[in-house]
Amino acid sequence: MLKGGCRLNGKKRCLLPLLLAGVLFSCTVTFSAAKKIPTILVCPKTLDNSFWGNVRAGAMTAGKEYGASVIWKGPTVETDIAGQLAIMEDFVNKRVDAIALAATDVKALYAPVKKALNAKIPVVSFDSGLDPDPTLCLIATDNYKGAFEAGEALARLIGQKGKIACIPLISGASTSILREKGFNAAIARYPGIRLVAVQYSESDVAKGMAVAENILTANPDLDGIFAANEPGAMGAAQAVKARGLSGKVKLVAFDASPMEIEMLQNGTIQALIVQNPYNMGYLAVKTCIEALNGKKVPKRIDTGVAVVTMDNFYEPKIQQLLYPAGNSGK
Repeated sequence: MLKGGCRLNGKKRCLLPLLLAGVLFSCTVTFSAAKKIPTILVCPKTLDNSFWGNVRAGAMTAGKEYGASVIWKGPTVETDIAGQLAIMEDFVNKRVDAIALAATDVKALYAPVKKALNAKIPVVSFDSGLDPDPTLCLIATDNYKGAFEAGEALARLIGQKGKIACIPLISGASTSILREKGFNAAIARYPGIRLVAVQYSESDVAKGMAVAENILTANPDLDGIFAANEPGAMGAAQAVKARGLSGKVKLVAFDASPMEIEMLQNGTIQALIVQNPYNMGYLAVKTCIEALNGKKVPKRIDTGVAVVTMDNFYEPKIQQLLYPAGNSGK
């Protein structure tokens, strides 16, 4: 008999503990390799325009960095509230691991969000929240502050007096509501400024152009326009340019699409209120991952905003904000 109690003619008895250890090790390796990859639905207001394209780029980058499968799915237009409701219902029923949502309506999306949370699916808001907002975190621009700065910029451009118009997004969307409030609060500080028209673009370039045409026709002595998002801005810019009013009717607009930047450079737009959509998308996915890992997430993350004019256009930090992919505007 050998030390340890194994007989020379009982090799199987000696090998049994080793075989069991090998099986256990193999199971451990297999389990580790089969670790579940979390699936995160990122549901924007629409798949259209460059703003949402930059949000998507940030979300996909975070998905790769944190080992998550990101599903990018939203309605074709921002006004399709029913379409976004259907998407939410579908993916809650499919039991995705987490959801990041930019709500098309502050009230209508409340029910599917509550359903997800009740099913233990973490939900964060980005860009636009709910009222009331039960989501774990809102990752967004401070829209009130950004629009307040837009009002201040427009007031400076028109010498703190004159007639102006506002072209918001969509009635009922939290982003639009906050931007209207912020803009109105700013211009209320200037008794010489009169707001003569408020018409919604419905986040559509053609509609934005049509309402800008109507405003300009009704107010031939108009001094300035605030367009609260990219489609409204492009529509208003086209209307102003077509009438030969570039530079005469001052235009301040949210966002920084390539066309908006071009309009800023050629003088049709005088100031852009620039958000950080790439960072918004990145942080939306990152926050979902943190929630899934049991970490406490902040209730609010401000992704920042900057007022861009040709006076600060070439500053390095502004160039980085305008061209997150590194394509300089110089």
